[in-house]
Amino acid sequence: MSAESGRAGGSDATSSQRDRIGRLVLVALLFALALTLQWIEALLPPIPAPIPLKFGLSNIAVMYALFFLGARDAYALALLKSGYVLLTRSVLPAAFSLAGGLLSVTVMLLLHRLSRGRVSWLLLSVSGAITHNLGQFLVLRLVYRSTSILWVAPVLLVAGIVAGVLSAVLLRLLLPALGRLRLPWKRGHGY
Repeated sequence: MSAESGRAGGSDATSSQRDRIGRLVLVALLFALALTLQWIEALLPPIPAPIPLKFGLSNIAVMYALFFLGARDAYALALLKSGYVLLTRSVLPAAFSLAGGLLSVTVMLLLHRLSRGRVSWLLLSVSGAITHNLGQFLVLRLVYRSTSILWVAPVLLVAGIVAGVLSAVLLRLLLPALGRLRLPWKRGHGY
C-alpha cells in the first residue's frame, strides 16, 4: 500500500467520522428545538376542548428529521422526546408520547415510501398528527379498559387534523432558517 492510498483511506475514515458526529450534532440541535417548542407550547393557553389537548409543536422537529435526515434520526428524536417526558413527568405521559411518536413516524414513513415521495407534506403532517393521537388513544384504552372513553376518539381525530395542518405550515415557515444551517461537515453539501 502506498503512502498516498493510506492517506486517502485515512481521509475517508476521518470524513465518515466527521459526518457521523455532524449528524449527531444536528439531531441534538433538533432535540433542543423540540424541547424549546414544547416549552413555548406550555406557555400558550390550552386548546378549548373537553379533554386536555396540545398543538404538538415539538413534532415539527421530528418531521424535519424524517424529511431531511431519514427514518433512523426521526425515530431517535421520538425516543428522546419520550425519554424527556419520562424524566420530567411520569410513566403514563411517557407511554402516551412513545406510542404516539413511534406510530406517527411509522405512518409518515410508510406513506412517503409508498407514494415514492409524491405525497404532500401537508398530508404527511396531518396523517402523522392523527396517528400520534391514535397511538395515545390506544394507550388510554389499554390503561382504562372501558368503552366509556370512546367519545374521546372523534375529538382526537379533529385535533389531529388541526395540529397536522398547523405543524405543516410552521415547518414550511421554519425551512428557510433550518436550510441556512451550515455546519462545518456539510459545507457545499445539501441535506
